[in-house]
Amino acid sequence: MSGTDVDADGLIEGNYDQVVSSFDDMELKQNLLRGIYAFGFEKPSAIQQRAIVPCTTGIIYLYQHYFVLRCNGHISPGRDVIAQAQSGTGKTATFSISILQRIDENEPNVQALVMAPTRELAQQKVMCALGDYMNIKVHACIGGTSIRDDQRKLESGVHVVVGTPGRVNDMINRNVLQTSRIKMFVLDEADEMLSRGFKDQIYEVFKTLPQEVQVVLLSATMPADVLDVTNRFMRNPIRILVKKEELTLEGIRQFYINVQKD
Repeated sequence: MSGTDVDADGLIEGNYDQVVSSFDDMELKQNLLRGIYAFGFEKPSAIQQRAIVPCTTGIIYLYQHYFVLRCNGHISPGRDVIAQAQSGTGKTATFSISILQRIDENEPNVQALVMAPTRELAQQKVMCALGDYMNIKVHACIGGTSIRDDQRKLESGVHVVVGTPGRVNDMINRNVLQTSRIKMFVLDEADEMLSRGFKDQIYEVFKTLPQEVQVVLLSATMPADVLDVTNRFMRNPIRILVKKEELTLEGIRQFYINVQKD
């Protein structure tokens, strides 16, 4: 139980604000770093500086010392994380990098599941691009596409499944999407997903996941339905809030074009 609350402005109370300002200092796999820089990233955004390390290593940095988090005597590979930030701040790359870091490329099982509210968000082209130098297979399970193609792809072996709640549930119910090896479950744009009426389907998926699964929830707002999810399914999560005033346009190129009126 997380006991997550929000203030009058609908913002969570953050309990973690350690910053790692360079991708090189996050102890990421070399081939993942290659993909990050090849994609054009130079410096992590505010949410990436705070969320990637606790998502991937189970290590937090406090007062100039690293502390290893343990669960039942074992090193925790990653914490449950709630990340609240506006759209367009780098949340997709945050969980994509975290997933790619945690995946065992030599194990041909589904190890990470991402649920998104729309077909467009579920395409996850960013994850594929960031993992371009890694031997990781990502498959999108979305409505409006061939169920048979989904079955064939999942049966051939994939590491990451990204999908909309309806199709993901369908694949689980058909025993095509195996959840027993999933170690990371991500809810992307959780507020939008729950506002579309997917709460019951999300809960059904949760029931099939291993008890020790790591849960990462990303959302721009924290309505009651989102808080209910965090309180039901997350264990002592790290809460990360990036406020509007902390956002910058650093690393974003801006330009304008003069056009003549018709």
